[in-house]
Amino acid sequence: MARLPRLSVPAYPHHVIQRGNNGQPIFQTDADRRRMLELIEEYARQFEVAVHAYVLMDNHLHLLLTPRTGDGLPRLMQALGRRYVRYFNDSHGRTGTLWDGRYKSTLIEAERHLLACMVYLDLNPVRAGLAAQARDYVWSSHGHYAGLRVERLLTPHPLYWQLGNTPFAREAAYAQLVQSGLSSQQQQALTESVLHGWALGGADFVAALQKKTDRRLSKSSPGRPVSKSPRSA
Repeated sequence: MARLPRLSVPAYPHHVIQRGNNGQPIFQTDADRRRMLELIEEYARQFEVAVHAYVLMDNHLHLLLTPRTGDGLPRLMQALGRRYVRYFNDSHGRTGTLWDGRYKSTLIEAERHLLACMVYLDLNPVRAGLAAQARDYVWSSHGHYAGLRVERLLTPHPLYWQLGNTPFAREAAYAQLVQSGLSSQQQQALTESVLHGWALGGADFVAALQKKTDRRLSKSSPGRPVSKSPRSA
């Protein structure tokens, strides 16, 4: 089946994932991870994309972004991909591709899924066995929202600000969301939507979004159930 074109719509949150080719690591050192964050910050500012959350895993990364323009997200990801590959190859004495094809992304309904998506990113290292708790993993945005550090890269979404009237209240409320975790249904929905490119939201949200594009935003007909989802997509 032909793959669907990626969809980018201004002012909507987008969940993005980029994987290493054949599951190979895209980060070998902490310097690699720091360079990736520097490049994300640089291009997010250049292309007017708000970065709400991120997690850097060994062989893939997740981003939660809201572009201001229709081409801001694809331009960011294209520039980021090219620049990081040059850095990575030069640093590690290698040549050739690094990415597993094009990045994957989906639009999400903020009111229903944005905070859950942030929790999903925070818990990815826990699901993968890289950390006992989200707060123990330094290569995600969790520390910023839990009050452990401040990152210039990040732009909190308005829904985060609504968690409390003071920084302490917001941090405590968000930490409790992460501690509570996600249901298996939430986790599966977030995984499948980004891997397949289906918009994630209620029927009214998808219907309103469909008016903005000719691209299909959901499954056209029921299919066979997915037998399993990645342990740490």
